[in-house]
Amino acid sequence: MNFVIITHVVHILEQNHYFAYAPYVREMNIWTKHIDKVIILGPKSKSQKTSIDTKYEHENIEFVSISEFDVLNLKGIFSTFFKIPKICWRIYSAMQKADHIHLRCPGNMGLLGCIVQILFPNTIKTAKYAGNWDPKSSQPITYKLQKWILSNTFLTRNMQVLVYGQWEGSTKNVKPFFTATYKEVDKSVIIPKNLQKQIRFIFVGALVSGKNPLYAVQLIEALRKEEHNVALHLYGEGAERIKLEHYIIQKKLEDIILLKGNQTQEMVKIAYEQSHFVILPSDSEGWPKAIAEGMFWGCVPLATKVSCVPYMLDSGNRGVLLEMSLRNDVNQIKALLQNETDYKSKSGKASDWSRKYTLDVFEEEIKKLLIR
Repeated sequence: MNFVIITHVVHILEQNHYFAYAPYVREMNIWTKHIDKVIILGPKSKSQKTSIDTKYEHENIEFVSISEFDVLNLKGIFSTFFKIPKICWRIYSAMQKADHIHLRCPGNMGLLGCIVQILFPNTIKTAKYAGNWDPKSSQPITYKLQKWILSNTFLTRNMQVLVYGQWEGSTKNVKPFFTATYKEVDKSVIIPKNLQKQIRFIFVGALVSGKNPLYAVQLIEALRKEEHNVALHLYGEGAERIKLEHYIIQKKLEDIILLKGNQTQEMVKIAYEQSHFVILPSDSEGWPKAIAEGMFWGCVPLATKVSCVPYMLDSGNRGVLLEMSLRNDVNQIKALLQNETDYKSKSGKASDWSRKYTLDVFEEEIKKLLIR
């Protein structure tokens, strides 16, 4: 089987192996386990790989390099106008060879893939929509266009669209799905946590404005002012790092707020095991892996009411839904810190739920999509 992947994820070639963002590649390695040949269409960078990159494990990969493009400004729009015909032709040529077309959405490449796949109604297709499928959410017009094309069963045929959460009014080709990080064998005993010593919070994700890492810092700052023994470790890098560093120094929070940068999966796992809460005050998510990962290790999740998060947290029964009001959210957390029985109940419910979604279950679901 020829498996064609259309993706916006940037790839790096090093020692004849292709590397890319580790969570994405780990998932694609599961998709491609039972495939004869993989054809990847995506952008390629000359940068060096980092600790958050990993390699594809497949032995038969054909990589078709695609120029990155955007429509964020006039220069980008002008450049994109000339790039799109060539990109679309490369996508079309690859799809001609495909037994299975796999789109990674939302993204610029995903949008072009959505359009070109219309010309291949008889080819088996899947699309992984890793963003927020909520039809009521505010999203860029390009995202809405991708969702419209994918859910239009006249234009998009022989396609299963994998989305996070169950949404009213979805068409028959839209399938609620999930993602996973850990295997069944990873289900080691959770380290007991009590609230008598320092309470550790963990943030895992890009340090960008959309994920609101500063709000996470301000929550911990507010709790400390009320004499709670708390600390926050942030894992990840991004444009907000300098702003965070300045804020931490200005507010004299160096002893309780640590910026750990990008770390390996094993290091982050250990951090989850040592933490009481996992926090993600994000503006938008698909299936927030950091929340599911933290829950796997008994962290009580603190997350905003976006996408399928209310489902993941069972409307607050296995976590705290942040209101993005500092006073209200501090009060929610304080109530939990003052009730260890409730904390332990939420922690147990969180881990029980998350441990249902292992890579073993995920792989079985992927197999069903490939052999239909």
